[in-house]
Amino acid sequence: MSASDVAATTGPDGEPTLDRSVTLFQITLYGLGSMLGAGIYGLVGQAAGQLGSAVWMAFVVSMIAAMLTGLSYANVVSRHPKAGGAAYVTQRAYGIPMLSYVVGLAVVCSGLTSIATQSNVVAASVQKLLGLEAVPVWVLAFGFLLIVAGILLRGIKESMYFNVVCTIIEASGLLLVIAVSVSYWGSNPLTEFPPETSHNGDMGAIAVLIMQGAVLTFFSFIGFEDMLNVSEECKDASRNVPLAIILAMVGATIIYMAVAISAVSVMHWSELPKELALVEVVKRAAPWFPPIILSVVTIFAVSNTALVNWIMGSRLLYGMSRQGLMPQALGKVHATRRTPHVAILTLLAIVMVLSLLGDIKALAQATVLLLLTVFTVVNVALVVLKRRPDEKPGKFEVPIIVPILGAIVCGSLIVVRLFQAGGVVAPAIAFGLIALIALMYFVTGAGRDQERLQRFIEQDDAAAEA
Repeated sequence: MSASDVAATTGPDGEPTLDRSVTLFQITLYGLGSMLGAGIYGLVGQAAGQLGSAVWMAFVVSMIAAMLTGLSYANVVSRHPKAGGAAYVTQRAYGIPMLSYVVGLAVVCSGLTSIATQSNVVAASVQKLLGLEAVPVWVLAFGFLLIVAGILLRGIKESMYFNVVCTIIEASGLLLVIAVSVSYWGSNPLTEFPPETSHNGDMGAIAVLIMQGAVLTFFSFIGFEDMLNVSEECKDASRNVPLAIILAMVGATIIYMAVAISAVSVMHWSELPKELALVEVVKRAAPWFPPIILSVVTIFAVSNTALVNWIMGSRLLYGMSRQGLMPQALGKVHATRRTPHVAILTLLAIVMVLSLLGDIKALAQATVLLLLTVFTVVNVALVVLKRRPDEKPGKFEVPIIVPILGAIVCGSLIVVRLFQAGGVVAPAIAFGLIALIALMYFVTGAGRDQERLQRFIEQDDAAAEA
Protein backbone atom coordinates (compact mmCIF):
# COMPACT_ATOMS: atom_id res chain seq x y z
CA MET A 1 0.00 0.00 0.00
CA SER A 2 1.40 3.40 -0.99
CA ALA A 3 1.81 6.34 1.37
CA SER A 4 -1.13 8.12 -0.28
CA ASP A 5 -3.33 5.05 0.21
CA VAL A 6 -2.40 4.88 3.88
CA ALA A 7 -3.18 8.57 4.30
CA ALA A 8 -6.59 8.08 2.73
CA THR A 9 -7.51 5.31 5.17
CA THR A 10 -6.10 6.75 8.39
CA GLY A 11 -6.76 9.91 10.37
CA PRO A 12 -4.34 12.49 11.80
CA ASP A 13 -3.76 10.19 14.77
CA GLY A 14 -2.78 7.28 12.52
CA GLU A 15 -5.94 5.32 13.40
CA PRO A 16 -8.11 3.73 10.65
CA THR A 17 -11.00 5.89 9.42
CA LEU A 18 -14.42 5.03 8.06
CA ASP A 19 -14.65 4.11 4.38
CA ARG A 20 -15.85 7.14 2.40
CA SER A 21 -17.43 5.21 -0.48
CA VAL A 22 -21.20 5.85 -0.34
CA THR A 23 -22.59 7.50 -3.49
CA LEU A 24 -25.52 9.91 -3.92
CA PHE A 25 -27.66 7.08 -5.31
CA GLN A 26 -26.90 4.83 -2.34
CA ILE A 27 -27.50 7.45 0.34
CA THR A 28 -30.77 8.45 -1.33
CA LEU A 29 -32.00 4.84 -1.29
CA TYR A 30 -30.71 4.55 2.29
CA GLY A 31 -33.00 7.40 3.34
CA LEU A 32 -35.91 6.20 1.19
CA GLY A 33 -35.60 2.68 2.62
CA SER A 34 -35.56 4.08 6.14
CA MET A 35 -38.88 5.84 5.50
CA LEU A 36 -40.63 3.17 3.41
CA GLY A 37 -41.05 0.64 6.20
CA ALA A 38 -43.73 -1.99 6.59
CA GLY A 39 -45.78 0.47 8.65
CA ILE A 40 -47.35 2.02 5.55
CA TYR A 41 -49.29 -1.23 4.99
CA GLY A 42 -51.38 -0.46 8.09
CA LEU A 43 -51.06 3.32 8.23
CA VAL A 44 -53.27 3.92 5.18
CA GLY A 45 -56.21 2.14 6.82
CA GLN A 46 -55.80 4.05 10.09
CA ALA A 47 -55.53 7.41 8.32
CA ALA A 48 -58.54 6.64 6.11
CA GLY A 49 -60.59 6.10 9.25
CA GLN A 50 -59.87 9.73 10.17
CA LEU A 51 -59.90 11.42 6.77
CA GLY A 52 -61.99 9.22 4.51
CA SER A 53 -60.88 9.21 0.87
CA ALA A 54 -58.97 12.48 1.40
CA VAL A 55 -56.22 10.53 3.17
CA TRP A 56 -53.74 11.56 0.45
CA MET A 57 -53.98 15.16 1.66
CA ALA A 58 -52.54 14.18 5.02
CA PHE A 59 -49.36 12.93 3.36
CA VAL A 60 -48.90 16.26 1.55
CA VAL A 61 -49.31 18.28 4.76
CA SER A 62 -47.15 15.93 6.84
CA MET A 63 -44.40 15.99 4.22
CA ILE A 64 -44.34 19.79 4.36
CA ALA A 65 -44.15 19.63 8.17
CA ALA A 66 -41.47 16.93 8.14
CA MET A 67 -39.53 18.68 5.38
CA LEU A 68 -38.94 21.66 7.67
CA THR A 69 -36.86 19.49 10.00
CA GLY A 70 -35.47 17.54 7.04
CA LEU A 71 -34.15 20.78 5.52
CA SER A 72 -32.65 21.73 8.89
CA TYR A 73 -30.82 18.39 8.97
CA ALA A 74 -29.69 18.98 5.38
CA ASN A 75 -28.31 22.38 6.40
CA VAL A 76 -26.57 20.86 9.44
CA VAL A 77 -24.89 18.06 7.48
CA SER A 78 -23.80 20.51 4.80
CA ARG A 79 -21.88 22.44 7.46
CA HIS A 80 -20.77 19.51 9.63
CA PRO A 81 -20.85 16.04 7.99
CA LYS A 82 -20.11 14.10 11.17
CA ALA A 83 -21.03 10.59 12.25
CA GLY A 84 -22.02 11.97 15.66
CA GLY A 85 -24.94 13.66 13.96
CA ALA A 86 -27.35 15.29 16.36
CA ALA A 87 -24.97 14.92 19.32
CA TYR A 88 -22.22 16.82 17.51
CA VAL A 89 -24.34 19.77 16.38
CA THR A 90 -25.93 19.96 19.86
CA GLN A 91 -22.50 20.23 21.47
CA ARG A 92 -21.35 22.78 18.92
CA ALA A 93 -24.42 24.98 19.40
CA TYR A 94 -25.00 24.79 23.14
CA GLY A 95 -21.63 23.68 24.54
CA ILE A 96 -23.38 21.50 27.15
CA PRO A 97 -21.88 17.98 27.15
CA MET A 98 -24.72 16.45 29.18
CA LEU A 99 -27.33 17.70 26.68
CA SER A 100 -25.26 16.35 23.78
CA TYR A 101 -24.95 13.00 25.58
CA VAL A 102 -28.70 12.76 26.23
CA VAL A 103 -29.55 13.74 22.65
CA GLY A 104 -27.16 11.18 21.17
CA LEU A 105 -28.28 8.27 23.33
CA ALA A 106 -31.95 9.20 22.87
CA VAL A 107 -31.50 8.65 19.13
CA VAL A 108 -29.60 5.40 19.78
CA CYS A 109 -32.47 4.20 22.01
CA SER A 110 -34.96 4.78 19.20
CA GLY A 111 -32.81 2.63 16.94
CA LEU A 112 -32.39 -0.14 19.51
CA THR A 113 -36.12 -0.54 20.10
CA SER A 114 -36.71 -0.59 16.35
CA ILE A 115 -34.07 -3.27 15.74
CA ALA A 116 -35.38 -5.46 18.56
CA THR A 117 -38.97 -5.10 17.37
CA GLN A 118 -38.11 -5.81 13.75
CA SER A 119 -36.06 -8.90 14.67
CA ASN A 120 -39.12 -10.45 16.30
CA VAL A 121 -41.35 -9.47 13.37
CA VAL A 122 -38.95 -11.07 10.88
CA ALA A 123 -38.61 -14.17 13.06
CA ALA A 124 -42.38 -14.62 13.38
CA SER A 125 -42.86 -14.04 9.63
CA VAL A 126 -40.16 -16.54 8.66
CA GLN A 127 -41.52 -19.06 11.14
CA LYS A 128 -44.98 -18.84 9.56
CA LEU A 129 -43.74 -18.65 5.97
CA LEU A 130 -41.46 -21.69 6.19
CA GLY A 131 -43.55 -23.70 8.65
CA LEU A 132 -40.89 -23.63 11.39
CA GLU A 133 -43.31 -23.71 14.32
CA ALA A 134 -40.98 -26.11 16.15
CA VAL A 135 -38.23 -23.49 16.21
CA PRO A 136 -38.63 -20.86 18.97
CA VAL A 137 -39.09 -17.29 17.75
CA TRP A 138 -36.15 -16.08 19.82
CA VAL A 139 -33.81 -18.50 18.02
CA LEU A 140 -34.87 -17.16 14.63
CA ALA A 141 -34.60 -13.59 15.94
CA PHE A 142 -31.04 -14.23 17.13
CA GLY A 143 -30.17 -15.79 13.76
CA PHE A 144 -31.52 -12.72 11.98
CA LEU A 145 -29.54 -10.37 14.24
CA LEU A 146 -26.33 -12.33 13.63
CA ILE A 147 -26.83 -12.16 9.85
CA VAL A 148 -27.37 -8.38 9.93
CA ALA A 149 -24.37 -7.93 12.25
CA GLY A 150 -22.25 -9.95 9.82
CA ILE A 151 -23.25 -7.69 6.92
CA LEU A 152 -22.47 -4.57 8.96
CA LEU A 153 -19.09 -5.91 10.09
CA ARG A 154 -18.23 -6.82 6.50
CA GLY A 155 -18.27 -3.16 5.43
CA ILE A 156 -20.32 -0.12 4.51
CA LYS A 157 -20.22 -1.08 0.82
CA GLU A 158 -21.80 -4.47 1.53
CA SER A 159 -24.30 -2.84 3.91
CA MET A 160 -25.33 -0.34 1.25
CA TYR A 161 -25.64 -3.06 -1.39
CA PHE A 162 -28.00 -4.98 0.91
CA ASN A 163 -29.92 -1.77 1.64
CA VAL A 164 -30.30 -1.03 -2.09
CA VAL A 165 -31.71 -4.54 -2.70
CA CYS A 166 -34.11 -4.29 0.26
CA THR A 167 -35.25 -0.78 -0.68
CA ILE A 168 -35.92 -1.77 -4.29
CA ILE A 169 -37.93 -4.80 -3.11
CA GLU A 170 -39.98 -2.86 -0.54
CA ALA A 171 -40.57 -0.01 -3.01
CA SER A 172 -41.60 -2.61 -5.61
CA GLY A 173 -44.24 -3.89 -3.20
CA LEU A 174 -45.77 -0.42 -2.98
CA LEU A 175 -45.41 0.12 -6.74
CA LEU A 176 -47.22 -3.18 -7.21
CA VAL A 177 -50.14 -1.84 -5.17
CA ILE A 178 -50.21 1.22 -7.44
CA ALA A 179 -49.87 -0.83 -10.66
CA VAL A 180 -52.76 -3.21 -9.93
CA SER A 181 -54.94 -0.32 -8.70
CA VAL A 182 -54.35 2.38 -11.30
CA SER A 183 -57.26 1.17 -13.45
CA TYR A 184 -59.55 1.88 -10.48
CA TRP A 185 -58.45 5.52 -10.15
CA GLY A 186 -61.50 7.75 -10.47
CA SER A 187 -63.89 5.08 -9.22
CA ASN A 188 -64.40 6.86 -5.89
CA PRO A 189 -64.24 10.57 -5.04
CA LEU A 190 -60.98 11.66 -3.40
CA THR A 191 -62.42 14.38 -1.19
CA GLU A 192 -65.02 12.42 0.77
CA PHE A 193 -64.64 12.93 4.52
CA PRO A 194 -66.31 10.83 7.24
CA PRO A 195 -69.79 12.35 7.73
CA GLU A 196 -69.40 12.62 11.49
CA THR A 197 -66.22 14.70 11.15
CA SER A 198 -66.72 16.83 8.03
CA HIS A 199 -69.13 19.29 9.69
CA ASN A 200 -71.16 19.80 6.51
CA GLY A 201 -68.23 21.04 4.44
CA ASP A 202 -67.06 23.76 6.82
CA MET A 203 -63.57 24.57 5.48
CA GLY A 204 -62.16 25.45 8.88
CA ALA A 205 -63.27 22.15 10.37
CA ILE A 206 -61.93 20.25 7.35
CA ALA A 207 -58.55 22.00 7.68
CA VAL A 208 -58.37 20.94 11.34
CA LEU A 209 -59.29 17.38 10.31
CA ILE A 210 -56.49 17.28 7.73
CA MET A 211 -54.00 18.56 10.30
CA GLN A 212 -55.06 15.82 12.71
CA GLY A 213 -54.52 13.23 10.00
CA ALA A 214 -51.15 14.78 9.20
CA VAL A 215 -50.07 14.20 12.81
CA LEU A 216 -50.60 10.47 12.22
CA THR A 217 -48.89 10.35 8.81
CA PHE A 218 -45.97 12.59 9.92
CA PHE A 219 -44.28 9.59 11.49
CA SER A 220 -44.12 7.80 8.14
CA PHE A 221 -41.37 10.30 7.22
CA ILE A 222 -39.18 9.57 10.23
CA GLY A 223 -35.94 8.12 8.90
CA PHE A 224 -34.37 11.15 7.23
CA GLU A 225 -32.42 11.76 10.44
CA ASP A 226 -30.56 8.46 9.95
CA MET A 227 -28.80 9.88 6.91
CA LEU A 228 -26.88 12.40 9.00
CA ASN A 229 -24.93 9.69 10.81
CA VAL A 230 -23.40 8.09 7.70
CA SER A 231 -22.15 11.39 6.30
CA GLU A 232 -18.50 10.55 7.12
CA GLU A 233 -18.82 7.61 4.74
CA CYS A 234 -20.38 9.58 1.86
CA LYS A 235 -18.54 11.03 -1.10
CA ASP A 236 -18.85 14.84 -1.15
CA ALA A 237 -21.14 14.62 1.90
CA SER A 238 -21.69 18.38 2.17
CA ARG A 239 -23.42 18.31 -1.21
CA ASN A 240 -24.74 14.77 -1.60
CA VAL A 241 -26.37 14.16 1.79
CA PRO A 242 -28.55 17.34 1.72
CA LEU A 243 -29.62 16.51 -1.83
CA ALA A 244 -30.33 12.90 -0.83
CA ILE A 245 -32.50 13.98 2.12
CA ILE A 246 -34.68 16.09 -0.18
CA LEU A 247 -34.86 13.44 -2.92
CA ALA A 248 -35.75 10.70 -0.43
CA MET A 249 -38.52 12.75 1.22
CA VAL A 250 -40.03 13.82 -2.10
CA GLY A 251 -39.83 10.27 -3.42
CA ALA A 252 -41.52 8.89 -0.31
CA THR A 253 -44.29 11.51 -0.58
CA ILE A 254 -45.06 10.64 -4.22
CA ILE A 255 -45.21 6.91 -3.40
CA TYR A 256 -47.33 7.49 -0.28
CA MET A 257 -49.82 9.71 -2.13
CA ALA A 258 -50.17 7.25 -5.01
CA VAL A 259 -50.61 4.34 -2.61
CA ALA A 260 -53.28 6.25 -0.64
CA ILE A 261 -55.18 7.16 -3.81
CA SER A 262 -54.94 3.53 -4.99
CA ALA A 263 -56.29 2.19 -1.68
CA VAL A 264 -59.40 4.41 -1.59
CA SER A 265 -60.02 3.84 -5.31
CA VAL A 266 -60.06 0.05 -5.14
CA MET A 267 -62.06 -0.04 -1.90
CA HIS A 268 -64.35 2.52 -0.33
CA TRP A 269 -62.46 4.17 2.53
CA SER A 270 -64.97 2.80 5.04
CA GLU A 271 -64.10 -0.77 3.98
CA LEU A 272 -60.35 -0.46 4.52
CA PRO A 273 -59.19 -2.48 7.54
CA LYS A 274 -57.03 -0.78 10.16
CA GLU A 275 -54.33 -3.43 9.81
CA LEU A 276 -52.70 -4.59 6.55
CA ALA A 277 -55.06 -2.49 4.44
CA LEU A 278 -52.83 -2.72 1.37
CA VAL A 279 -52.86 -6.52 1.47
CA GLU A 280 -56.65 -6.39 1.20
CA VAL A 281 -56.41 -3.84 -1.62
CA VAL A 282 -54.19 -6.18 -3.66
CA LYS A 283 -56.53 -9.11 -2.96
CA ARG A 284 -59.45 -7.05 -4.30
CA ALA A 285 -57.65 -5.54 -7.31
CA ALA A 286 -55.57 -8.57 -8.27
CA PRO A 287 -57.03 -11.78 -6.79
CA TRP A 288 -54.69 -13.75 -9.02
CA PHE A 289 -51.61 -12.33 -7.31
CA PRO A 290 -49.92 -14.76 -4.84
CA PRO A 291 -50.24 -13.22 -1.34
CA ILE A 292 -47.03 -14.94 -0.26
CA ILE A 293 -45.05 -12.42 -2.35
CA LEU A 294 -46.33 -9.56 -0.21
CA SER A 295 -45.25 -11.51 2.87
CA VAL A 296 -41.74 -11.77 1.44
CA VAL A 297 -41.75 -8.05 0.59
CA THR A 298 -42.74 -7.27 4.18
CA ILE A 299 -39.83 -9.34 5.50
CA PHE A 300 -37.38 -7.38 3.33
CA ALA A 301 -38.96 -4.07 4.40
CA VAL A 302 -38.68 -4.94 8.08
CA SER A 303 -35.13 -6.27 7.63
CA ASN A 304 -34.13 -3.03 5.92
CA THR A 305 -35.49 -0.98 8.82
CA ALA A 306 -33.37 -3.00 11.25
CA LEU A 307 -30.27 -2.63 9.06
CA VAL A 308 -30.65 1.14 8.68
CA ASN A 309 -31.21 1.67 12.40
CA TRP A 310 -28.20 -0.49 13.24
CA ILE A 311 -25.97 1.49 10.88
CA MET A 312 -27.28 4.71 12.42
CA GLY A 313 -26.77 3.54 16.01
CA SER A 314 -23.25 2.24 15.48
CA ARG A 315 -22.12 5.40 13.66
CA LEU A 316 -23.66 7.59 16.35
CA LEU A 317 -21.83 5.71 19.10
CA TYR A 318 -18.64 5.93 17.03
CA GLY A 319 -19.07 9.68 16.53
CA MET A 320 -19.88 10.31 20.20
CA SER A 321 -16.78 8.35 21.17
CA ARG A 322 -14.57 10.44 18.88
CA GLN A 323 -16.19 13.50 20.38
CA GLY A 324 -15.34 12.36 23.91
CA LEU A 325 -18.87 11.55 25.07
CA MET A 326 -18.54 7.75 25.02
CA PRO A 327 -15.73 5.29 25.86
CA GLN A 328 -12.84 5.44 23.39
CA ALA A 329 -13.26 1.76 22.49
CA LEU A 330 -16.54 2.54 20.73
CA GLY A 331 -14.62 4.82 18.35
CA LYS A 332 -12.35 2.02 17.12
CA VAL A 333 -12.42 1.26 13.39
CA HIS A 334 -11.42 -2.13 11.98
CA ALA A 335 -8.19 -1.73 10.04
CA THR A 336 -9.30 -3.95 7.13
CA ARG A 337 -13.07 -3.62 6.93
CA ARG A 338 -13.07 0.03 8.11
CA THR A 339 -16.22 -0.40 10.16
CA PRO A 340 -16.84 0.66 13.79
CA HIS A 341 -16.79 -2.99 14.84
CA VAL A 342 -16.82 -2.44 18.60
CA ALA A 343 -19.93 -0.23 18.36
CA ILE A 344 -21.64 -2.76 16.06
CA LEU A 345 -20.98 -5.68 18.43
CA THR A 346 -22.03 -3.61 21.46
CA LEU A 347 -25.40 -2.94 19.85
CA LEU A 348 -25.69 -6.64 18.96
CA ALA A 349 -25.45 -7.60 22.63
CA ILE A 350 -28.04 -5.00 23.65
CA VAL A 351 -30.62 -5.82 20.97
CA MET A 352 -30.34 -9.53 21.69
CA VAL A 353 -31.44 -8.82 25.25
CA LEU A 354 -34.20 -6.45 24.10
CA SER A 355 -35.51 -8.98 21.58
CA LEU A 356 -36.12 -11.43 24.45
CA LEU A 357 -38.49 -8.99 26.12
CA GLY A 358 -41.21 -9.71 23.56
CA ASP A 359 -43.71 -6.89 23.02
CA ILE A 360 -41.94 -3.57 23.56
CA LYS A 361 -44.60 -1.45 21.83
CA ALA A 362 -44.79 1.03 24.74
CA LEU A 363 -41.01 1.45 24.64
CA ALA A 364 -41.12 2.04 20.87
CA GLN A 365 -43.85 4.69 21.30
CA ALA A 366 -41.75 6.36 23.98
CA THR A 367 -38.74 6.62 21.69
CA VAL A 368 -40.89 8.44 19.12
CA LEU A 369 -41.32 11.15 21.76
CA LEU A 370 -37.56 11.15 22.26
CA LEU A 371 -36.99 11.62 18.52
CA LEU A 372 -39.40 14.57 18.40
CA THR A 373 -37.50 16.10 21.31
CA VAL A 374 -34.22 15.59 19.46
CA PHE A 375 -35.70 17.19 16.32
CA THR A 376 -36.71 20.22 18.37
CA VAL A 377 -33.24 20.51 19.93
CA VAL A 378 -31.51 20.21 16.52
CA ASN A 379 -33.78 22.82 14.91
CA VAL A 380 -33.05 25.29 17.70
CA ALA A 381 -29.33 24.41 17.50
CA LEU A 382 -29.31 25.40 13.83
CA VAL A 383 -30.93 28.73 14.73
CA VAL A 384 -28.15 29.29 17.30
CA LEU A 385 -25.42 28.43 14.79
CA LYS A 386 -26.92 30.62 12.09
CA ARG A 387 -26.91 33.60 14.46
CA ARG A 388 -23.27 32.99 15.42
CA PRO A 389 -21.05 35.35 13.37
CA ASP A 390 -17.99 33.09 13.16
CA GLU A 391 -19.88 30.03 11.93
CA LYS A 392 -19.11 29.29 8.30
CA PRO A 393 -22.06 28.43 6.00
CA GLY A 394 -22.20 25.15 4.12
CA LYS A 395 -22.96 24.32 0.51
CA PHE A 396 -26.67 24.06 1.36
CA GLU A 397 -28.28 26.78 3.47
CA VAL A 398 -31.93 27.45 4.37
CA PRO A 399 -33.47 30.68 5.74
CA ILE A 400 -33.52 30.87 9.53
CA ILE A 401 -37.32 30.71 9.50
CA VAL A 402 -37.10 27.05 8.41
CA PRO A 403 -35.55 25.68 11.65
CA ILE A 404 -37.76 28.02 13.68
CA LEU A 405 -40.90 26.58 12.07
CA GLY A 406 -39.42 23.08 12.33
CA ALA A 407 -38.97 23.50 16.08
CA ILE A 408 -42.54 24.78 16.43
CA VAL A 409 -43.98 21.84 14.47
CA CYS A 410 -41.99 19.24 16.44
CA GLY A 411 -42.83 20.93 19.75
CA SER A 412 -46.51 20.90 18.81
CA LEU A 413 -46.35 17.20 17.94
CA ILE A 414 -44.81 16.48 21.34
CA VAL A 415 -47.80 18.16 22.99
CA VAL A 416 -50.21 16.19 20.78
CA ARG A 417 -48.49 12.89 21.63
CA LEU A 418 -48.51 13.69 25.34
CA PHE A 419 -52.24 14.35 25.45
CA GLN A 420 -53.60 11.90 22.90
CA ALA A 421 -55.53 8.85 24.00
CA GLY A 422 -53.48 5.92 25.22
CA GLY A 423 -52.58 6.80 28.77
CA VAL A 424 -49.37 8.02 30.30
CA VAL A 425 -47.26 4.89 29.80
CA ALA A 426 -45.28 6.08 26.75
CA PRO A 427 -44.58 9.60 28.14
CA ALA A 428 -43.58 8.08 31.50
CA ILE A 429 -41.14 5.72 29.77
CA ALA A 430 -39.76 8.59 27.68
CA PHE A 431 -39.11 10.77 30.70
CA GLY A 432 -37.70 7.75 32.54
CA LEU A 433 -35.25 7.07 29.69
CA ILE A 434 -34.09 10.68 29.69
CA ALA A 435 -33.55 10.52 33.46
CA LEU A 436 -31.67 7.22 33.11
CA ILE A 437 -29.43 8.59 30.34
CA ALA A 438 -28.69 11.70 32.43
CA LEU A 439 -27.81 9.46 35.38
CA MET A 440 -25.49 7.41 33.16
CA TYR A 441 -23.77 10.64 32.14
CA PHE A 442 -22.82 11.41 35.73
CA VAL A 443 -22.00 7.82 36.69
CA THR A 444 -19.73 7.17 33.68
CA GLY A 445 -18.08 10.58 33.79
CA ALA A 446 -18.80 11.15 30.10
CA GLY A 447 -17.88 14.55 28.72
CA ARG A 448 -15.55 15.48 31.57
CA ASP A 449 -12.62 15.83 29.20
CA GLN A 450 -13.55 19.33 28.06
CA GLU A 451 -10.24 19.71 26.24
CA ARG A 452 -11.00 16.67 24.10
CA LEU A 453 -14.43 18.04 23.24
CA GLN A 454 -12.99 21.40 22.25
CA ARG A 455 -10.13 19.81 20.32
CA PHE A 456 -12.60 17.75 18.29
CA ILE A 457 -14.49 20.91 17.28
CA GLU A 458 -11.24 22.74 16.47
CA GLN A 459 -10.13 19.85 14.24
CA ASP A 460 -13.45 20.07 12.42
CA ASP A 461 -12.94 23.80 11.90
CA ALA A 462 -9.40 23.23 10.63
CA ALA A 463 -10.61 20.59 8.19
CA ALA A 464 -13.31 22.98 6.94
CA GLU A 465 -10.71 25.70 6.42
CA ALA A 466 -8.50 23.27 4.46
